[in-house]
Amino acid sequence: MTRRRWIADEVSDTRASLTGDHADHLIRVLRARIGQQFDIVAAGVVRSGRIIKMTEGRVEFELGEEIQSAPAANLTLLLSIFKFDRMEWAIEKCTELGVSKIVPLMARRTDAHLASAATKRVERWRRIAVQSSEQSRRTMPPEISEPLEVRDAVVLPGRWRIVLSESEQDAQLTDIIHEPTGEAVLAIGPEGGWTEVELKLFRESGWSSATLGDTILRAETAAIAATVLALSILSKYRQNFCRRGCL
Repeated sequence: MTRRRWIADEVSDTRASLTGDHADHLIRVLRARIGQQFDIVAAGVVRSGRIIKMTEGRVEFELGEEIQSAPAANLTLLLSIFKFDRMEWAIEKCTELGVSKIVPLMARRTDAHLASAATKRVERWRRIAVQSSEQSRRTMPPEISEPLEVRDAVVLPGRWRIVLSESEQDAQLTDIIHEPTGEAVLAIGPEGGWTEVELKLFRESGWSSATLGDTILRAETAAIAATVLALSILSKYRQNFCRRGCL
């Protein structure tokens, strides 16, 4: 049976700990016990871990051998801010799929109330990413940055920099990302789509544009569809790695 994986809040030599609500979930919901074994992500490395001590709001592990894990594909998602319940769902699912970084984006058509409240939501989004990473047995959660405006985000580096646009008629995402190497950065527009000014800014900054097909997708659907398509190419090297014996 596959062991549950946890991302440690504290790491010191051969010890690691979960703290706060993180620990309480393990103690009260999963009814953990002394001696129980889990996989623990400690400073980015997966190791076997045995519970040696439990107190209110704290679970301590003794760390054992390193467990081999596949390298992650390098995919950054610029996710224009939209209704928080649906955005949280998108963050959860894209984390499970394997994105390496999520940048909340304040586009021109982002609702002003959502944009102003977004900064206060970042910590919640990071907690969701940690929980989803543990559930999906990732080595590390994706980085979730502070919200950026489009003019600041277009300078982000990447081998493949692609803005998903409903106005694009020809180029498919998989026409542009055609090799399993390098970093891909995908920009997903807000409800209502990108403005012409924003699309011009992307073009002038060297971005390619791509379509996900003839239908108009909700922002969270577009984020998931684009992530799956990009990772289907970028993760090919993971498949080769796993054939050599990774977990």
